[in-house]
Formats: sequence, structure tokens, C-alpha cells
Amino acid sequence: MNIELQRSIDRIFGKWICRFLSVFYRGERTLPSGHVPKRILIILMSEMGSLVLAHPMFSRLKEKYPGVSLHALLFEKNRECLEVLDVLPPENILTINDKSLGQFAKSCLLALFGMRKQRFDAVIDCELFARVSSIFSVLSGAPLRVGFHPHTQEGLYRGEFINRPVLYNPYHHISQQFLTLAEAIDSPTEPKAKRRMKAQGDLAVPAISFGQDEMERMGRRVAGDFPEIPGKDLVLIYPSGGILPIRAWPLENYCRLAGDLIAEGYAVGVIGLAEDGPLAARIISCCGEEACIDLTGYTKSIRELMILFHFASLLITNDGGPVHFASMTPIPTLALFGPESPALYGSLDPEAINCFLGISCSPCLTAYNHRNSPCDGDNTCLKEIRPEGILERALEILRSEGRVRPAPLA
Repeated sequence: MNIELQRSIDRIFGKWICRFLSVFYRGERTLPSGHVPKRILIILMSEMGSLVLAHPMFSRLKEKYPGVSLHALLFEKNRECLEVLDVLPPENILTINDKSLGQFAKSCLLALFGMRKQRFDAVIDCELFARVSSIFSVLSGAPLRVGFHPHTQEGLYRGEFINRPVLYNPYHHISQQFLTLAEAIDSPTEPKAKRRMKAQGDLAVPAISFGQDEMERMGRRVAGDFPEIPGKDLVLIYPSGGILPIRAWPLENYCRLAGDLIAEGYAVGVIGLAEDGPLAARIISCCGEEACIDLTGYTKSIRELMILFHFASLLITNDGGPVHFASMTPIPTLALFGPESPALYGSLDPEAINCFLGISCSPCLTAYNHRNSPCDGDNTCLKEIRPEGILERALEILRSEGRVRPAPLA
């Protein structure tokens, strides 16, 4: 299903389902504050990058409730990201297939059956006002249900059955807000989880280690497939906006940037999914150089992409999954933000550099509009980030004497 269909289903049907369920669960008795849960379900169905940003929450739950059994509900396409993070056993992952409406309906029923069978003590709904996740939280059967709530704000209606409601705060990084959800399980305050937050620098995600054999295979593969690359520093660029094209820096800017980097003696690799191939072809045709290579669809998994990052000197990327996957590897990152703010969704890598102009209408993708921008497609917030400025920042990183050197291609 495309994102517009998902939004329509959530808006048209979700609201009435929430009202119907509220009739039965509004006055329900619940477990008292201080109850220690043994089995917790985390619902996080959005993009893969959000799973990386939720890593501190998973760690906090394990610290707070030793021996707790953590489970997760997410879209099937995001499963691999959670497996790479290794925050819970693979058998504890429930998934929903959203490729078509029929598959979505069938997998929802199977997921509900699986949730009821597990008899969870608590469910944490990490979605930002999507109604489908709140419906899953109440139908899970868990007596404690944590989730974002508008309180006195004019937010989206999600029913009256979230019995550990947390105030959504758009001024705090989403990782901090996920931690607040974790603290709300046994919080006695109103609203829940009034707490002093950790310093943002304390929320860095751990590096993911890879076997020597995996590293050597990737090094030989890239060197063999692209013999013009070894001996040059490789700069990776991600020009796609993913499911939200408005997040993409203009393609002509990437073309110019790639050409300028090649002129400075660097190699450029365009990464992305296989369907991003036309973007890579456009950039390569503009450069007219062998030193610009097409890596879209080259890596068959997130794990392979993260291994590839070890062989590159810099990642220049739109806001999206690669920003957060890179935070678990040594590669320096230069990320371009506009429709969304790095203050809310920036990388947890303290060394990552975020480019954000903060013009009057930016950011425009929020929890309150289901990340459905009112912009007419003219994303001035990104267009006004000039290629010469990004080139200057990139060269500063690449020429820094203290930078971490990538693994050699061989």
C-alpha cells in the first residue's frame, strides 16, 4: 500500500474504531503504578530509522526491568533493521505485511492472534498519533497501555483507552520521547513520566561489529566490480527521499556535488534501493566519469550496507534510514534536513553534521499532520542549501588529519 492509502484508512476508519473501543475500555480497571511487567510489547511500525533511534529505550527497559521479555510489532519490511540492532530475540518479533490491502488485513489478524497468545503485561505504542497502532495496543490484551496523548493540545483522536498517556513534546528529540514512554509504565505523575532527561550525547547507539570474513568479502567484491575505485577515497551519496520525496535535496545539486568531488580526486558511489537506479544513472551521466559508480541495489541487506560504510570516507545523505544506519559504523555523516528537523530526528552519532536552514515553514512534517506536508512540492528549505557549501563542509571532513580512515578495498 502507498502511504496515502494508509493515511486515508487511518483517518476514515481508525477514528470510528477508536471511538467504538473506547466505550468498552474507558472505565476499565488497570494495574497500579509500580507494577513490574514481565512481558512488554513495543509497537513501532514507522520507518527503519526510528528503530535505531529507539535503541536507548530498549536498553532502558532491560535496565529497569531485569529479566523482562521484550517483543515488538512492526512492518515486515523493517524487520531486518531490528534484527541488526539485536535488542530482542528474532522469535519475539511480530510483523505486518503492508504490500497490499489484502495482505495487510490478513497479517493484522495473525498479529492480533499472536499478541493475545503472548499475554503481555504492558504495551508501548511508539507511533506519533497513528490510530492503527493505538488500536493494536488495546486489542493486544495488555492491561497497561502506554502511548502518546495530546492532553490539552488539539491533537489527533486516538481513543480513551491509553491508560498511561504521555504528553507528546515536539521540542524534544524523538529518542528522548521514546525514553519517556519507557518511564511511564510505573510513573505516578500526571501527565506521566515527568523526568529529567539524559544529555543528548549520552544516547549514542553502540557500534555494530562485523566478522573479518564479511569485511574481506565486501572489500574484494567492491574492488573487483569497480577496479577504478581502489586507491581513491570513496564518498557515498544517498539522493532518494524514500517514501517522502519532499525530503530529497534537488537531484541537480547532487549531480554538481558529485562532479566537484571527482574533480578534487575522490570517487563517488550512489547508494539506495534498486528502484533508485534512475537517480544514480542521472548523476553518473552528468559526471561523465568512471569514478562515479552506481551502488543502488548493490547491497542486498541493511547489514551489507553497513559493511560497505566501513570502506567509505564520507556519507552525504538526505534525511532517512542511511543517516541512522551510519551512526552504528565509523563513517562520518553529512545529513541534509528541511521538511524535518535534526533537533527531533537527527542522528545519535555526536560527530554527525546536520545541515538545516530553519526557514519560516520548516519543519513541516509533524506528528500532527501524519507527516503529510502542506508544501506544494517546492521544498525551498532544501533548495537553498547550496552545493558549494556542502562541498566545502565535505572537504573539511575528508581532509581532516584526525579522521578515521576507512578499511582498504582489496
